[in-house]
Amino acid sequence: MTTQITLFIITRNEADKIAKCLSSAKDLVDEIVLVDDSADDTAAIAKQFGARVFTHAFEGFTAQKNFALDQVKTTWALSLDADEVLTPQLAQEIRQAVQNTDYDGFELTRVNCFLGKRMQHGGLKKEHILRLVRTQKARYEGGLVHERLCVQGRTGRLKNVFMHYSYNDIETYFEKFNKYTTLAAQTMYEKGKKRSFAAVLFIIPLEFLRRYVLKLGFLDGIRGFIWASFSTFYIFVKYMKLWLLHTRDNQ
Repeated sequence: MTTQITLFIITRNEADKIAKCLSSAKDLVDEIVLVDDSADDTAAIAKQFGARVFTHAFEGFTAQKNFALDQVKTTWALSLDADEVLTPQLAQEIRQAVQNTDYDGFELTRVNCFLGKRMQHGGLKKEHILRLVRTQKARYEGGLVHERLCVQGRTGRLKNVFMHYSYNDIETYFEKFNKYTTLAAQTMYEKGKKRSFAAVLFIIPLEFLRRYVLKLGFLDGIRGFIWASFSTFYIFVKYMKLWLLHTRDNQ
């Protein structure tokens, strides 16, 4: 009997991306679970692919993805974001990997595209991320943002890649930038974390040097410079939002 797989995904206003994502997985998975908090046609498009759609208010990435995982009924669960696309080679490898395996999860290799071009450096060339898991042994951990999928048991790694079309334009980047920095600051605040302004001033140039020089971001040309700069600015804004939350406590 063929082992069954469910693709589970959370969405918010992803009507321009969701069809490409689901199309890449439709011949691989046996079911699609989509947890949506959108004001656009994301849910309607997903239903065209036969997805079971759940409307659920966003409570943070960890909680939202655990809610989605709870809806999965099959032995294996595959996690993708709306801006990610499986390659045919990886889809075939996944189908073979879950048959009669002793592993409880598999890391998949993600290749990132930024402003319309595949990135080769700056920490973006290849990321190994746990995305394929035995459903009953998996859970997300983390805060409002930067969630991490964890599994009880042994994990392996598949060799083929999936694509991440993260930011096709700068406007989209900063829409997500504002949301993510707010959630990151809120998570740190709730944990009682603080960061002095002096420490932030020390961290910022190191972050830029790490991405642009040590991770060879300069070899990606102008996109490498933009990515390193934006990533550094992310750190600054995140900690300034954290500072503001603590400042308001003392007013």
